[in-house]
Amino acid sequence: MSLASALTEKAFTERRRADWDALDALGAKAQRVGIKKLEPEEVVRVSPLYRSVCADLAAAQAARYSAPLVEYLLGLTAAAHGMMYGPHAKVDDDDRAGGRNARALSVRRAWLVAFPRAVRARRREMLLATALFFVPFLLGAVLTMRDPSFAFRVVPEAMLRPLTEAYAKGFGDGREAGEGALMAGFYVYNNVGIALRCFACGVFFGLGSAFYLVQNGLSIGAILGYVASQGAGDNIGIFIIGHGSLELGAIVLAGGAGLSIGWSIVAPGDLPRVVSLQRRAREILVIVAGAAVMLVMAAAIEGFWSASSAPQPVKLVVGATLFVLLMAYILLAGRAPAKDEAR
Repeated sequence: MSLASALTEKAFTERRRADWDALDALGAKAQRVGIKKLEPEEVVRVSPLYRSVCADLAAAQAARYSAPLVEYLLGLTAAAHGMMYGPHAKVDDDDRAGGRNARALSVRRAWLVAFPRAVRARRREMLLATALFFVPFLLGAVLTMRDPSFAFRVVPEAMLRPLTEAYAKGFGDGREAGEGALMAGFYVYNNVGIALRCFACGVFFGLGSAFYLVQNGLSIGAILGYVASQGAGDNIGIFIIGHGSLELGAIVLAGGAGLSIGWSIVAPGDLPRVVSLQRRAREILVIVAGAAVMLVMAAAIEGFWSASSAPQPVKLVVGATLFVLLMAYILLAGRAPAKDEAR
């Protein structure tokens, strides 16, 4: 099967022309006034535009578009490479300070703008991932509440009974010193593994991500339902509410990113599948990084706060506040200016 796109060169050029012109304009301005005189927002744009045009060059070569177009993209990428890695890259102390400021600006932009925008830009995959996780989650909880033996078909009984006994004790005594750090490390290892499977298996046309989302949603719902059916529902609910929005949210985001990877292979549009996959991987990298940070935060809360002896009302308020802040961050952060937001 040919990987070349059936899209005409004219249509390809029309679709990608905006980014080419933007990079060309930045290069011209850098030559005219010097790269050090570029605005911080302009400097931040150079790298993603450069990577995007490099992908266009690879796509044009793979599709055997005309020599003038390939030569134009070669020239554009060469000029951008010189702009990024030319002699000016050798910096003095003042430049290093400026470089640190630029990196700080880039990191700040990544968290305040790029991450929530990237999530919203993939809203269809994220909504599908949410459904694939939470519908089985609710189904597992409800079916187990009606018939506790249902949980044994999903989760080993040898795992469920000790969990129930642990939650039945409650958290009035908290955890012993050092146990929180140990458990936080375990939670990071366990949760990152789940999220990694939900993301990485998306390369199998998205089916792997869908499977792990459904499996984990059903399993977690069954565990909650079983523990609740044994009379410890309040305790496990209070335990989860503190970190649940971050932990479950990160798993859904990782799964949504995996579905996006799979869709880039199933429907590459005007690009060869390999190029489409590479481009989508770059676009969603910030989502995967953000999900990883969310999991680390969730593990810290789970290890040091969720099992603490803090009063239940306080845990409820903290959990609800984190949920509202997380939703507001994902839905609202980085919306101004929003005109360049994808889809």
